[in-house]
Amino acid sequence: MILNRLILTDFKNYAEADVQLCDNVNCFVGNNGAGKTNLLDAVYYLSFCKSYFNPVDSQNIRMGQEFFAIHGHYGGGDVASLTLRRGQGKQVKWNKKVCKTLAEHIGRIPLVMVSPNDQQLITGGSDLRRKFMDGVISQTDHQYLDHLLRYTKALEQRNRLLKQMWEDRLWDDAMVSVWDAQLIDSGDFLTARRAKFVEDFTPLFAHYYHWIAGTDEPGTVVYHHDGRPLVVQLEECRQADKYSQYTNAGPHKDDLLLLLSAPETSADEAMPLKKFGSQGQQKSFALALKLAQFQYMLNHSGEKPILLLDDIFDKLDLVRIKRLIALVGSDSFGQVLLTDTQPGRIQTIFDELPNLEHSLFQVANGSVTHNS
Repeated sequence: MILNRLILTDFKNYAEADVQLCDNVNCFVGNNGAGKTNLLDAVYYLSFCKSYFNPVDSQNIRMGQEFFAIHGHYGGGDVASLTLRRGQGKQVKWNKKVCKTLAEHIGRIPLVMVSPNDQQLITGGSDLRRKFMDGVISQTDHQYLDHLLRYTKALEQRNRLLKQMWEDRLWDDAMVSVWDAQLIDSGDFLTARRAKFVEDFTPLFAHYYHWIAGTDEPGTVVYHHDGRPLVVQLEECRQADKYSQYTNAGPHKDDLLLLLSAPETSADEAMPLKKFGSQGQQKSFALALKLAQFQYMLNHSGEKPILLLDDIFDKLDLVRIKRLIALVGSDSFGQVLLTDTQPGRIQTIFDELPNLEHSLFQVANGSVTHNS
């Protein structure tokens, strides 16, 4: 997937922008706050129908304006458009045809974002790692996305029912069972697909982790879940659900464990990265997770995702930056958009990689200038 042209209107700090991109590595340089990351976020919007950084869509409208619009022209003549007007919902179009649902569009433009926020995958709660798994699988499997949406809706309804029955002091087992059936229908499917995902994903992660770390130190990911059919779990937790007013079992409780251990290490010997990993190991893990995500999506869709690298070079030494640019600029990867605060640093790397096709853009105060 190649993005040839990005057009913005009243998006974040851009009144207008029209950027022509090359097929390989595109680098946006400028001071902090100039708007480099906003360009990457606009590209992310066109793939996922939401911001990577700000969940409140209306806050992404330029101050004092009533709407924003993002248009992307892709290879093959395809055009994606996303518009948002204050007080109204988002509208997404693909080749001028309005998408009936956002889910219909997700997965059409494969994309991987790498940013400093990825550190939260290591240090944050299990919900962030579940979201990571769900996001990767959903881009390559619409059936999974459908089941995920149905499960999430049923879970919300069941929890609402549990709370209402607690407030009314009236327990209705039959009503709870109605939502149990819907959870079970999708929940076991989600668990099976996540297990298969981690099975396929683990060797890809190990490959990139060793490449980034530059050592043979062990590191792996493990899918942590109950393992029993959801009907059994729900029955066992029925009383706990009644008093907690919350569904205590199901895929929404799963986690992706990140371990400084070999895959065959026993649970008692496993070393959680969050607790035992150094800052360098945590950074290597986070980057390896995203590069493995790219490879997984390529393997399962046959299409190279667009790769966005936002402000990650300050976390790496110059040798590893050069290795990373050489890697993502190779034939194994596709189009790359990256940001950097130091034009001299990235230009030096491009000079040392003369065969690497690239475009360099200067970003300042909501304007973008093509330098080379």
